[in-house]
Amino acid sequence: MWNKRGEEPEPARGPEELAPLPREPRPAPPAALGVAMIGKQMRIRGEIHSGEDLLVDGHVEGSLDLPGHRLTVGPGGEVQADIRAREVVIQGNVKGNVEAREKVTIRKDARLNGDLRMAGIQIEDGAYFKGSIDIIRPDSGASATGEAPSGAPSARPAPRTGAPAAPPPPGARK
Repeated sequence: MWNKRGEEPEPARGPEELAPLPREPRPAPPAALGVAMIGKQMRIRGEIHSGEDLLVDGHVEGSLDLPGHRLTVGPGGEVQADIRAREVVIQGNVKGNVEAREKVTIRKDARLNGDLRMAGIQIEDGAYFKGSIDIIRPDSGASATGEAPSGAPSARPAPRTGAPAAPPPPGARK
């Protein structure tokens, strides 16, 4: 009906005869992996509270609060903020205090000016760090601020009272 020239219609091909188009593997976007991203061209000033992991490759000023999540400051990231997170990985520049419930990693070529408070730390050769380090015990039950949970005894040792015991005189029997 539609073939007016008398040509034979092309036979239909089955799915096995069709060659698949070549597909290059694409990396999944950060959102698909459960990671929020602040891109290189983004500039944010204020408080950021996140309920998911965060990658900062742009500029952030203020505070970053990611309880229970990981913050990664990428190689292009510029952060001038106090940071609280479960884990912090620094590849760019950070100016501010960092508090991590688990671990802080400062990668090669990263710069950090600020005080650290965390359970574990890794500083790679070539990284720059200026500040103080306070190692906390993750199993002590104390919060990241050093306070014991309500009703729980303090994780800090009680102050000693009285003078320390004097050593026994030489030649004394024990």
